[in-house]
Amino acid sequence: MREFFFESEGMRLGAKEAGEGPAIIMLHGGMADHRAALPLVAPLRERYRIIVPDLRWCCKGQGSAPLTFEGLAADVRALLTHVHVDTAVVGGMSSGAGAAIAFALANPSRVEGLVLVTPCYAGEEEGYTAQQEEIFSGMDAVASRAPAEGVGVLRPLYENLPAPIRQKALAMTETFDGPSVAATSRFIASGTQPFRTAADLATVDVPTLLVRGDDPVHPAEVSDLYARMLPRCHSVSVASQDIPTAIGNFCDGVVFSHRAPQ
Repeated sequence: MREFFFESEGMRLGAKEAGEGPAIIMLHGGMADHRAALPLVAPLRERYRIIVPDLRWCCKGQGSAPLTFEGLAADVRALLTHVHVDTAVVGGMSSGAGAAIAFALANPSRVEGLVLVTPCYAGEEEGYTAQQEEIFSGMDAVASRAPAEGVGVLRPLYENLPAPIRQKALAMTETFDGPSVAATSRFIASGTQPFRTAADLATVDVPTLLVRGDDPVHPAEVSDLYARMLPRCHSVSVASQDIPTAIGNFCDGVVFSHRAPQ
């Protein structure tokens, strides 16, 4: 992987990339960094240029500055400009799917395809479910202690994860800083959404791969909304699909099928 840095609205952000060919940008969610998104696209680097950035909500170096979806979209735009890519497949996982949607809504001409992996945002009109509100509020109560007590306060949040995933998550959190953790958690718990109404989704007229969610954080009803409203949506189940393979098949057969072989 090649590491590089880019500037976005006065912030210095990092990213890693590998491979050549059409670009696939994969965005991590809140309380994470590029290491969370990398496994979703790493197997595709033999035929695509994969790029995994650390956006401003990666919980390190962001401090207490307010977060917005407009700012996250600006990070993606600055990334594409830095790597001299006019258009790309832009994807995101969990809350990173919200950042991908925000970018697509603001920059439709720069998106060749959209990949939404277990999204969690239903828009301002619907907001969070009661379970989401409870979970995110509980997370924020813990994360808000990080500036005073250190990022070790996050460890209980990962106790119920499978052992290999838990160890990777804990290793990731050790690189975070307390003020950034608190700012990110506060933003997620606030209920801020990347779009206003379901009708906004209908304006995203690009091929879209939806990897459905079906858990309290990524409710099935959110995926149902996306499948119903996104005009060119291809939906797969996270339980039955290998996600990198699904992304590769989508890019090969839907987004870039018109291109001559590299």
